[in-house]
Amino acid sequence: MEHVSDPLAYARDVVGGDPMATFLGVQIEEVRQGYARCSLLVKPEYLNAADRAHGVTVCAVADQAFAVACNSLGTKALAVSLKLTYTAAAPPGDIIVAEATPVNVGRKVSVWKIEVRGREKSLIASCEGIAYHK
Repeated sequence: MEHVSDPLAYARDVVGGDPMATFLGVQIEEVRQGYARCSLLVKPEYLNAADRAHGVTVCAVADQAFAVACNSLGTKALAVSLKLTYTAAAPPGDIIVAEATPVNVGRKVSVWKIEVRGREKSLIASCEGIAYHK
């Protein structure tokens, strides 16, 4: 397995500094062992035709929280799958927040629950992520 010497720093700084997430403006709010919270401001260019956060925007913040959380355990991890279920829409100007927590952590594979919520704490999407630990 590919271990890292400082898992929280690696998750926060290396994984959290992912070029795409940085480009989008995803903010890393909190990282603990097995947990991450990330946020993203819904900008006008992130909207769909219905004037709500595009699904890819919601997915991006969920994926980043998932990546940071699963890389906080001491080994490098890669996403195998991310399944999203959308339950509400986020309006322009909203800040969407994703939190990732483990459901099960095995030797090589882990399963995660990720929830994306809006400013009013309403559930925007619930997700399941599966990670492979290198």
